[in-house]
Amino acid sequence: MRSDYERNRFRIIYGILAVIFLAVIAIWCLIAWGYWDWRSIGVIGFTAFFLVIIYIVVYRMLNHAYKNMEHASQIMNDMMEKGIDPPSEDYQDGTIGIMYSNFYKMVYALKESQNREMEEKLFLRDIISDISHQLKTPLASLNVFVDLLVEDKVEDEEKRKQVLREAQNQLNRMEWMVLSMLKLARIEAGAIQFEKQDVLLLPLLSEAGEGVRYLTDKRNQILEITCEPECRLNCDRDWLVEAVINLLKNASDYSGENTRIQIEVEQTQIYTRIYVKDEGVGIAEEELPHIFERFYRVHQEVNPNSVGIGLSLTKSIVEGMGGSIRVKSEVGNYTWFILTFLK
Repeated sequence: MRSDYERNRFRIIYGILAVIFLAVIAIWCLIAWGYWDWRSIGVIGFTAFFLVIIYIVVYRMLNHAYKNMEHASQIMNDMMEKGIDPPSEDYQDGTIGIMYSNFYKMVYALKESQNREMEEKLFLRDIISDISHQLKTPLASLNVFVDLLVEDKVEDEEKRKQVLREAQNQLNRMEWMVLSMLKLARIEAGAIQFEKQDVLLLPLLSEAGEGVRYLTDKRNQILEITCEPECRLNCDRDWLVEAVINLLKNASDYSGENTRIQIEVEQTQIYTRIYVKDEGVGIAEEELPHIFERFYRVHQEVNPNSVGIGLSLTKSIVEGMGGSIRVKSEVGNYTWFILTFLK
């Protein structure tokens, strides 16, 4: 899109300047008429030459400014119609340069906004796809169990109870997965604002331990907490409790009966570390880089009902509060999850 409005206005300005210059020269000629000599002619000639130079300079400056504005207009038009990126060009100082600079800042801000919007759409699509994919198996199993009960294919009362227990397990699995995915989505989308404050760690860890007491008691597992009573941590208490519960649940699920699970706290002037240790089946070295991925599961034969979302959620919680999480493990012996928070 091109407009000659400014160019026509510039032509008017050029004409006015030319008339002014000619008028000045004419006045000089009239004044010098009564004093006609070579000196007067030289003054008139110098004045005329000087005015012509000024006219040419002004003309070129105005024309250059107009071309720059026309170029900017063409770039804006191409970006709007063709969706191209702005060229990476450097322009001179001054009003035109500032205009270009502000224009590119605006363009890059809009591009950044578009990229964020696209990332959010892709993230939402992936979340929906993951949930849909992961729901297929428990829904199929649940459908089979319901069919068995509806069609009276299970006559033995004990077997009927077993089918109902399996159906309940699948329902619990789906509930846990959907709730965890929603929490994970809210954290990764930035919808959760962690409310950090100084809290005592011992009561926090004790509360997390009570959250898995039903599992450890059922498996006769011993849960030990080693933490100085005065240890404090700047964190969001409720979310950290959930993160530790996920780690304890994982430790219980992948440890045998009559084993020990430990929570230890190490605090220095630089950092606070929380260790969650178990005596379970361990994790192979080649699988360690993947355990925090959504729906990644190891040792499915040990815990077939595992959803594979707890560790991913824990990682997002810890990192959302400015911490980090890593894992050490030896197959057949132990697994340690280490949460580190710098002061």
